Amino acid sequence: MGQPRRRGYPYGHHHRCPRRIALPAAALALLFFAVSLLSVSLLSTPPLADPRTGLGTSSSRRFLRRYPANGSGGELDVSESGEAFIVQTHGMIERDDLWHSKHASNFYGCSNCSSKFLDSSVTTQPERYLIVVTSGGLNQQRTGIIDAVVAAHILNATLVVPKLDQTSFWKDSSNFSEIFDMDWFISFLAKDVKIIKEPPEKGGKAMKPYKMRVPRKCTPRCYLNRVLPALLKKHLVGDVAAHPNHPGLGPLRLEFGWVIRMTKYDYRLSNKLDTELQKLRCRVNYHALKFTDSIQELGEKLIQRMRERSRYFIALHLRFEPDMLAFSGCYYGGGEKERRELAAIRRRWRTLHIRDPEKGRRQGRCPLTPEEVGLMLRALGYRSDVHIYVASGEIYGGEDTLAPLKALFPNFHTKETLTSQEELAPFLKFSSRMAAIDFIVCDESDAFVANNIGNMAKILAGRRRYFGHKRTIRPNAKQLYPLFMKRENMSWDAFSAQMRTVQKGYMGEPMEITPGRGEFHANPAACICEKTGGNTVVKSISRSNQELVNDTGTKKAVGRPPYPVYTDEEADGSDTEDDPENTARGEMIDVEPDDDSVVRQEDPELEEILSD
Repeated sequence: MGQPRRRGYPYGHHHRCPRRIALPAAALALLFFAVSLLSVSLLSTPPLADPRTGLGTSSSRRFLRRYPANGSGGELDVSESGEAFIVQTHGMIERDDLWHSKHASNFYGCSNCSSKFLDSSVTTQPERYLIVVTSGGLNQQRTGIIDAVVAAHILNATLVVPKLDQTSFWKDSSNFSEIFDMDWFISFLAKDVKIIKEPPEKGGKAMKPYKMRVPRKCTPRCYLNRVLPALLKKHLVGDVAAHPNHPGLGPLRLEFGWVIRMTKYDYRLSNKLDTELQKLRCRVNYHALKFTDSIQELGEKLIQRMRERSRYFIALHLRFEPDMLAFSGCYYGGGEKERRELAAIRRRWRTLHIRDPEKGRRQGRCPLTPEEVGLMLRALGYRSDVHIYVASGEIYGGEDTLAPLKALFPNFHTKETLTSQEELAPFLKFSSRMAAIDFIVCDESDAFVANNIGNMAKILAGRRRYFGHKRTIRPNAKQLYPLFMKRENMSWDAFSAQMRTVQKGYMGEPMEITPGRGEFHANPAACICEKTGGNTVVKSISRSNQELVNDTGTKKAVGRPPYPVYTDEEADGSDTEDDPENTARGEMIDVEPDDDSVVRQEDPELEEILSD
């Protein structure tokens, strides 16, 4: 009996063996293709949230997951709906310029005074004492301390070691000597300003101070017109009940001199200062203010432990706490739960304005999400094996929010993970001391990333410029927003290229020009010098004379400053000059008001939280 005829194969029986081999091969190919698709599907977990936001709801929150090299090249695949967005890790070569600027060695910090700056032994006048009470957290207090020294110099007064705010949002009971080395502070500045530890006494009793407050950004002339008259004011000394009609109470003496106590002392000095006063600011900030031995030692231990893990490391001031997000008015895609939680925080503050969250993101007023920070760093060229130290408080969303950043950079550290409970215990109850530990590690990192423009970010940016222009990255949030919006519609190479373009001018280069971002603490141009051949030329000059000064004192006129110099006033167009009417009458601000509405529009506590 003949074999049945097979349909579809007209080529005869000599193809039977090839046909039996080809069918299993085709099946295997199809199976391999299906497995490959399944693998990609399993490995391709979508990003943390909608590309327009960043923080998904609990029901729709999605995470990045990292897998070892297993045919996928050790890549992170963050695809959604078939649109590939692959974060490359395999075969990437980390560029050395990510850690150093080739121009940094040409610049250095220079804050020594000139021969025109008189010694405090000559300038300090008797019976003039200045007491300041700072505001806010550690870094806001630091700005107040710096400006208090300058104010005392302007007034030729003796400065009492500043009092730290112990009742602010941060609720830290630490005094000056528990955070800073007080003896070093006094001795280092001895030739600049006379400083004493305690308020002066008369007859065994502390002199009662006259309380006042100066406007924000008060210029030197403002201090001389408003504060100096109070220091020189005639006053009677003796029994307060003494009166000519009561001769038995003893005579009164007419004396000059007074103790001024200025409260809420933050941002009370203008940035419109001459070079000598700016250099005094730098001497205070970068040399006189040293942390106590216990704080410094723990900070250095953490740096050593980071160095043991990696040659280079990044420090990230994440600034993604619930209060920060609530006060910023931003929205991160967390749905009704996020809106409810952040709205509850906002309701605590009657003065907090309700803002348009979408507009805030477009204008760059919102911190990046942890995922966005991670994507930015990877797109700039930092590899996944880089170690990151994160300085932050409680993160909104907790581990769920941090998961994508940890997936992008698995070597994730904090002061809590690097220390034992015994090591950290003495500092846990003191927010300023905890912040000081983070400050030290961030300052010594090879690259520092500031996710906001608060006091810590500004001071560290300026400090890192002063001490060698160490790499400091500030996210260009306004330009990054549209890039993150469209990231899933582009390849990783295109995303990386655009990221590097967007971040030009925000990487801490020495000659970086950032119009409108001229806060002195972030860009202490008056204290930066450049090496030019055999001579050292000061690249920061006063706007009035526009000249360069070399080490020999020779001046060379130039058409424009070669080093960018910006001030707060140039950025926001505001400044506090003397009111002509008050100046003519010699009037001063009255005693301390009940609130700060006279000099600020926002709630002071809100500003403390947002700015530090």
